[in-house]
Amino acid sequence: MRYKLLGRSGLRVSELCLGTMTFGETWGWGASKEVSRAQFDRFAELGGNYIDTSVNYTDGTSEEFLGEFLKGQRDQFVVATKYTLTKPDATDPNSGGNSRKNMRQSVERSLRRLQTDYIDLLYLHMWDYMTPVEEVVRGMDDLVRAGKVNYVAFSDTPAYIVAEANTRAELMGWSRFIGLQIPYSLLDRAVERDLLPMAKQWDMAVMPWGLLEAGILTGKFLNKPAEATRLNADDVKLSEKSRNVVLEVQKIAQEVGRSMAQVAINWVRQQPKAQMIPILGARTLAQLEDNLAAAEWSLSDEQFARLDAVAKIDLGFPHGFLNGNPYVFGATYARIDNHRGNPL
Repeated sequence: MRYKLLGRSGLRVSELCLGTMTFGETWGWGASKEVSRAQFDRFAELGGNYIDTSVNYTDGTSEEFLGEFLKGQRDQFVVATKYTLTKPDATDPNSGGNSRKNMRQSVERSLRRLQTDYIDLLYLHMWDYMTPVEEVVRGMDDLVRAGKVNYVAFSDTPAYIVAEANTRAELMGWSRFIGLQIPYSLLDRAVERDLLPMAKQWDMAVMPWGLLEAGILTGKFLNKPAEATRLNADDVKLSEKSRNVVLEVQKIAQEVGRSMAQVAINWVRQQPKAQMIPILGARTLAQLEDNLAAAEWSLSDEQFARLDAVAKIDLGFPHGFLNGNPYVFGATYARIDNHRGNPL
């Protein structure tokens, strides 16, 4: 396992992150306590130190398991958790959302479950379109100053909100947001339009999830009819484009003698568009072992380009306009002589 500095910080984290949304069977699926422990131990044995959870994962079971697993070795790990979401049947209107009240209550709950007195990285889990940005930024900074949180980050939030938050933080001398957690895969590249460029501009680490698109990129749905559009739980049908992407992943997996999952993970891991630290989520130890083995090798430039081409999306305006329009910055527009300030 190799290590990276997490965004614009001095925090050293493993190049792969262990996701724990599968820790616990409270939601009717996931891993038992024994399997969760085995995953945690194997990840640590291979040098992994970066672990991702949330106050709401498996109704708190994920954090509770982690609290037990971390006993006696808490300081050796970088633990990230999130606040925002609540139980669907909650009756307290303030038990969810991005408010300072829910932020503080959630952090105290996470600290108790994790059996620790600090959180390494606190994410805002999901933007609620109601809480003022300055309330979030100042509230998180207060938690950092109180010593309960070391660093702060965003998850599943529009780029313009994250950019405003970091601008306010810099202007006011508050804690800067160093990370961004978003869905990203060969079959879901929408974040390339604004979120990835924003993250690179602000020197934020990107923690992508959904790398395998619920197993589609492992090839297990290749025999389904190639007619419908997208994922539907137990009856997945692939569009023609998605099928072509999966087939290319399969070809490269056969070329390198590796699993399709590792190929799909490495396409994300090797992305130059921003610093990438993929989050691995597995239900079994065997799945996790296979996913972790992606760090043992890399796609060649040619293989990366083939995947990039078959999965290409239209980035739309302004990207196409600025990058592909022959008139932009061309002879049609007056250019300015930098020395004299006169049009050429």
